[in-house]
Amino acid sequence: MILNAIVAGEGPPVVLLHGLFGAARNWGAMQRALAPRFRVIALDMRNHGASPHAPDMRYATQARDVLDTLDSLGALPAAIVGHSMGGKAAMAVALMRPEAVARLLVSDIAPVVYQHGNTAIAAAMRAVPLEPGLTRAQAGVALEAAVPDPGVRAFLLQNLTFGAAPAWRIGLADIAAAIPDLEGWEDAAPNHYDGPAVFVTGARSDYVLPEHRPGIRALFPAARFVAVKGAGHWVHADNPAGFLSVLEAFVHDWGA
Repeated sequence: MILNAIVAGEGPPVVLLHGLFGAARNWGAMQRALAPRFRVIALDMRNHGASPHAPDMRYATQARDVLDTLDSLGALPAAIVGHSMGGKAAMAVALMRPEAVARLLVSDIAPVVYQHGNTAIAAAMRAVPLEPGLTRAQAGVALEAAVPDPGVRAFLLQNLTFGAAPAWRIGLADIAAAIPDLEGWEDAAPNHYDGPAVFVTGARSDYVLPEHRPGIRALFPAARFVAVKGAGHWVHADNPAGFLSVLEAFVHDWGA
């Protein structure tokens, strides 16, 4: 599958992969910051943003989407950056085709199985009454029981179009069916990635725990770990300046 890409700048390619229920545009601030020196490619993952919808969301499949898209853009090898779901996809890309990844940055996710309530969130999203005239406030109320955090509700509602025919622009049914795969982790390849790898965590997040580090280093022997102060799981949104400083150090000598 060829994914929708937002491209800015010229230079060595840096690829940005968003998380579940996100979109390429979530990386706008980071893309603008890097574009003066790099060709920054933000991708809409399958079933997200303006990319095609399809049922298979296993990470090996997502990795092939990314590789096929970057091949079509002549953007390999590349530095790959991924957050959450996009971080798992980025890891799968590096394990599947190590030579295609010049360096890897994974934001607040580990190659392990999680259970973070996404099944209930997807069900609540599917239950929003998509009636003509639906307002953002009404949709927010419909999500409130399953998604009490107003910031997360606002993030999810970015995927909903309003007006005469409200609709989810994402492939919500396909995403909902794929939650076990998205919260899981399958071996993307019988491989390991020996290139530079940085695992960024939010200092207030519990997604990447100390006990996950041996498994990370088994797959990514050169892995380094950096915690961003004041950030939870959405590291680049919670502390943009802190995340950007890590990102700029990550790409500093890429393509020099």
